[in-house]
Amino acid sequence: MNIVEYADREMMMMALANIIAGELGDALRQHGRATLCVPGGTTPGPVFDLLSAVDLDWAHVAVVLNDERWVGEDSPRSNTRLLRQRLLQGHAAAAQLIPLYAPTNTPEEALEALADGLTPHLPISVLLLGMGADMHTASLFPRADKLNEALADDAPPLMALRADEAGEPRITLTAPVLRDAQNIHILITGADKRAAITAAAGLPVADAPVRVVLGDATIHWAE
Repeated sequence: MNIVEYADREMMMMALANIIAGELGDALRQHGRATLCVPGGTTPGPVFDLLSAVDLDWAHVAVVLNDERWVGEDSPRSNTRLLRQRLLQGHAAAAQLIPLYAPTNTPEEALEALADGLTPHLPISVLLLGMGADMHTASLFPRADKLNEALADDAPPLMALRADEAGEPRITLTAPVLRDAQNIHILITGADKRAAITAAAGLPVADAPVRVVLGDATIHWAE
């Protein structure tokens, strides 16, 4: 595994924001467009704050979440809400948000339409992932109901998954889409997650779904 260790979290967030900005700039110069895929949760918030101030051609950048809880943006559990508050500000307000939520009772009802909105923006130019202590990434939880389907090489780009650990039903990008990203980064903090990601390398992918990207990812870690 390619693990980069940082002296502290602030240094890591600044370095990672610079790396992502550079990779987005490269993609924009080469292709005239770029897709940035990011996690929810509070850990990447400082990276989002820094990126939002970067003077890029954000109008040609599509931003999509790794996954989303099936809740509206009025919920504090909404990843989309966090994204609007932390990343889609300043210069980055010009970016195009690709939705992973629609106001339907279940994610299955909106899955096809959401996948149709995502597909034109693939492959992902820059993928930033997080990881839980249970070694899940995106909403690929070890005990999710359709995990094996989401890990398969022929999985559709988006799937709805449910797991006890997840709380609400989730919609998530699947393993093929994550693996196909041109630049892959995993952001983790603390000794527990450092131990977990090291252990993941020796486990079956069904027990440690983060393994789907470990071979191609740069892991950014600080205590």
